[in-house]
Amino acid sequence: MANSLTSLIDGFIDRQGRLCALLILPLCLVVIYEVFMRYVFNAPTTWGFEATTFLYGIHYMLGLAYTELHNGHVKVDIVTARIKTKTAAILAIATNCVIFLPVMTLLTYWTGRFAWDSTLQMEKNPTSWAPPIWPIKIIMAVSFLFLLLQGISKLVHDIRSLQSMD
Repeated sequence: MANSLTSLIDGFIDRQGRLCALLILPLCLVVIYEVFMRYVFNAPTTWGFEATTFLYGIHYMLGLAYTELHNGHVKVDIVTARIKTKTAAILAIATNCVIFLPVMTLLTYWTGRFAWDSTLQMEKNPTSWAPPIWPIKIIMAVSFLFLLLQGISKLVHDIRSLQSMD
């Protein structure tokens, strides 16, 4: 059961991360268009800067769980490099349970509440372009949910790894 759950989570996170990586293409197109309009025609857009901020923010947020899946987040290895593998596994499980999971659970909950309130209000960004901001807040909440799920999967992997050491 745990194998199929972690495989399902890991596979989903990997696919969504690879799909999310494609957001770099529209991001580049918007930046190129904005630079062209600003410096060639001296006619900057009212929406270009915000659009790039939103696209990059979505790209960044949806990449969090993918990065966790592939162990890409910055870690301080000073302690874990000097201890036994079994002790490092226990430390990984403990930090996941005591720090990562509670923090991600709270972030998922609170961003979900903010997204819910924003959606009910159909919130818009208070700028001249005034794009809807509620979809961005939903994506942020979903991103933290994905990271939480990936943390749970990592915890299961770490527990299984520790059990295989015995």
